[in-house]
Amino acid sequence: MSSTVSAFGKVAVMFGGNSAERDVSLRSGAAVLKALTDAGVDAFAFDPQQQALTELVEIGAERVFIVLHGRGGEDGTMQGALQLQGLPYTGSGVLGSALAMDKIRCKWLFQAQQLPTAPFAVVHSNDTDFAGVLASLGGKVMVKPANEGSSIGMSAASTAIELQQAVTAALQYDSEILVERWITGREFTVAMLNDQVLPIVEMRTPRAFYDYEAKYQANSTEYLCPAPLDAEVTAAMQQTAFSAFKAVGASGWGRVDIMLDNSGQHYLLEVNTVPGMTEKSLVPMAAKAAGLSFQQLVLAILAQTHGNK
Repeated sequence: MSSTVSAFGKVAVMFGGNSAERDVSLRSGAAVLKALTDAGVDAFAFDPQQQALTELVEIGAERVFIVLHGRGGEDGTMQGALQLQGLPYTGSGVLGSALAMDKIRCKWLFQAQQLPTAPFAVVHSNDTDFAGVLASLGGKVMVKPANEGSSIGMSAASTAIELQQAVTAALQYDSEILVERWITGREFTVAMLNDQVLPIVEMRTPRAFYDYEAKYQANSTEYLCPAPLDAEVTAAMQQTAFSAFKAVGASGWGRVDIMLDNSGQHYLLEVNTVPGMTEKSLVPMAAKAAGLSFQQLVLAILAQTHGNK
């Protein structure tokens, strides 16, 4: 074992959890755990759905690699709990995690920082003017729960009835719903690692949008990395992504999703602080284009845990 690897000590790879993204987290966590153990790291699996957090100290964990997606792992709550136990962890801190998870507050931050993002409205369970919301946003919209990932609870709408149905479906996951103007164009993601912006990935799907099925189940989704963009557009998109990542207080590693419309204008969608980490996920894909293997990427993320947050 190298001195660098041994310096990590006993590492808990935290995955699974209780969120709607549990299945994805289980796959991500298994890939991260294998990469760490293959590299000689003293790593072990820890599922907070099955084990009490107090067991981390009892087991002798010295740092935590968080691979929990969604609520309870990506929203600042787990980060705060680990901080109280004095355990270093990967990725963003409490505030950055909480803000990035909340799509609505992200939109407000993007607006305040004058970063490009699509016009939107916030809808609650007692709102009824669906026709008015639709008209104000150009007649076609994307509906998203404020605090879910992996496109869970998302749907498109182009009539008042469709919007009402989409909001009702999204309200199963959250009490606040983000309704964004529909952007026709191409979808991209920009990964971050240690304040470095990695090559852009373009996602192409024959489906209406890059939804849960396109991400995890369909074989028809195409990924292009580095994305086929000219140098000027690439630089502008990477700068916007970096600014958005910093605006929400994110740090360490993560991913920023962006749309590019048919007129060449790009728009921020959201910031992900614990994105997918299977070997076929988007951040590993971007890292590979930058010359990093999956194992090197995982070790680089783990190296960020030296010291407490």
